[in-house]
Amino acid sequence: MPADKSQTRAFALLGFVMLLWAGNSIVARAVRLEVPPFSLAFGRWLLAFSIILPFALGALRRDWSALRQGWVMVLVLGLLGIGAFNALLYTGLQHSTATNALLLQSLVPAMVAGLDRALFGVRAGPMQLLGMAASIIGVAIIVFEGDPAAAARLDLTGADLLLLGSALVWSVYTVLLRLKPPVAATSFVAATFFVGVVTMAPLALWEWTHGAQVQWSGRVAGAYLYVGILPSLVAYLIYNPASQVVGPARAGQTITLMPLFGAFLSAALLGEALHAYHFTGMAFIVAGIVLGAMSLRGEKVSAELSQSAAGAGGKAPLEG
Repeated sequence: MPADKSQTRAFALLGFVMLLWAGNSIVARAVRLEVPPFSLAFGRWLLAFSIILPFALGALRRDWSALRQGWVMVLVLGLLGIGAFNALLYTGLQHSTATNALLLQSLVPAMVAGLDRALFGVRAGPMQLLGMAASIIGVAIIVFEGDPAAAARLDLTGADLLLLGSALVWSVYTVLLRLKPPVAATSFVAATFFVGVVTMAPLALWEWTHGAQVQWSGRVAGAYLYVGILPSLVAYLIYNPASQVVGPARAGQTITLMPLFGAFLSAALLGEALHAYHFTGMAFIVAGIVLGAMSLRGEKVSAELSQSAAGAGGKAPLEG
């Protein structure tokens, strides 16, 4: 597949992932009084791992040597992207507001760009930075409902530190994905899901022994099915390879789509009204992601010109 088409497809798939993850936050917030956070995370990854394991067995056998050699990075990525991120997110959603959660998640693109520069020396270009700024402005417009004065009334609590921590953990995970072992997507996802199950099991057990029990109902069972299949199994199988196509910073930038999708989901499922500021914010967010995609194409063209110049003895060919 040509590079431009593969990048366009990757951005479209990342948008779909953000739709699924927006639903994850809504579901987690909706059942917070019926399902303790660690129990929700443990059930999520146990279900996802149980579903993928039969399909991943063949790939795991083929990739076993590579997984053993890269076990440290598999463990680190599993602890970060599966264990710590979800523990912090679900716990924060127990006590914080959706507004604060969306605002803090919008910091992921800047965090990813900063970590990419600090750890790997990757510098974001002017167009990419402009795209990040536009997307963050779009999120702020939605979160503050188009009222700049609302920013002064923002009230951050201790739970918001957990949400900020989840954003930072996810940013590190996104940047470190480039170091994952060269294995099949199913092998990597199955291995990291297993790490998530093992990580969350003792925390869920701690909740149960301290009286925090799951209040089972059809609604809770449906919540487990959703978070275990769509934002877990499906989303991670898409996010990991797609982020490698477009790069960590641009993959992180697509997270700014989550508040937009959250607003549309709330309108569709909960009957909440959509306002002009939603569409204004959407325009900024989409414009920012388009600028990010254009900067990726510009980098590709620059790289091709550099290769051509090198092939011509270090001099660019003259026209005319």
